[in-house]
Amino acid sequence: MFDNLPRGTIVIEDLEVGMTRYLQKQVTDRDIELFAEVSTDRNPVHLDDDYAQDTIFEGRIAHGMLTAGLISAVIGEQLPGHGTVYLGQTLKFMAPVRPGDTVRAEVTVDAIDHGKRRVTLATRCLVGDTVVLKGEAVVLAPSRKFD
Repeated sequence: MFDNLPRGTIVIEDLEVGMTRYLQKQVTDRDIELFAEVSTDRNPVHLDDDYAQDTIFEGRIAHGMLTAGLISAVIGEQLPGHGTVYLGQTLKFMAPVRPGDTVRAEVTVDAIDHGKRRVTLATRCLVGDTVVLKGEAVVLAPSRKFD
């Protein structure tokens, strides 16, 4: 996994609009199998080559929520990081992620509400130059005043 460390916490008092963090991860067959096991989503489009070949994707794809989980990792580990609480997330899946693809999950601070400790984050995932997922997250950020 490649990311722009450090991991930890950026408290709301230190956040700035435009701050960006990311990680990159190659999605493996094992990742897809483990996600299927944990989530109990065993849709054959993710697990069965023969079945998936006859779908609009013409091959197996990773679970969309596996890809979305990479956004959660950036939020929970980097921006704002440890102590962050998810309040909401919108997702729009734009293109499939396939086994072997390297996904870059990016999070950028769009707005900060210091009074409510809420931060709005632009979120997206890319495979190469292709945006495969985009959305917006709203989180309760840690604060040096309260935590």
